[in-house]
Amino acid sequence: MKPKVMFFSLLLVAVCLSVPYGVRAGGPAPTTTGSTVRGKVRFEGKVPAPKPINMASDPSCAKPHSAPVMSQDVMVNGEGDLQNVVVFVSDGLGDRKFDPPTQPAVIEQKGCLYQPHVLAVRANQPLELVNDDSTAHNIHPQPVNNREWNKAEPPGTKMEEAFAREEVAIPVKCNVHPWMKSYIAVFKHPYFAVTGKDGSFDLSNLPAGTYTLKAWHEKLGTSVQTVTIGANETKELSFTFK
Repeated sequence: MKPKVMFFSLLLVAVCLSVPYGVRAGGPAPTTTGSTVRGKVRFEGKVPAPKPINMASDPSCAKPHSAPVMSQDVMVNGEGDLQNVVVFVSDGLGDRKFDPPTQPAVIEQKGCLYQPHVLAVRANQPLELVNDDSTAHNIHPQPVNNREWNKAEPPGTKMEEAFAREEVAIPVKCNVHPWMKSYIAVFKHPYFAVTGKDGSFDLSNLPAGTYTLKAWHEKLGTSVQTVTIGANETKELSFTFK
């Protein structure tokens, strides 16, 4: 092989290897700069009292619970940190495209509750639905921007589905047990998080740029902020719901 041809061949290989895994052709590849936006979501004011869930219609549902089961609509710890908030980049990524992960996200039906109560997944990522209960369930997502489906799931079984388009967030119910409710947020990119008990979120490996961030809660609505981050920069951000 001639030296010039060999040089360009090696250059082509180097360029191909430099494209991050998970980025599809058709948009500029994001640079993994180590930039991060992180922070907390808090609740101010009087916290709505949780309501007890009546599972009397199916005694097998109440059996695994040693204490009364309470609603999960607004979950706030003693320091005012708000759980089950989806924090995500809503604008600023341009036309970057990302391959969905092959590892499935999982929702369990345990004690006749959906666990987790709020889940965030990627568009076209496998979604595994597991029935750990001794009773049958009927899983019924009610999307606006995706295909609606309604499937029975016998005890001790699992099935797999997926959502093709971005949507925040899809309510999920069980037609057998009306108190069972969950929400699934679907994204075409990996820059999202769901707050845990401490209300924290972490959006890592963002390319440098200016972004619109949203925080969504099933009862309290949506809060919006704009943030600009440089390469290898970390910024703290907080959202407050009332």
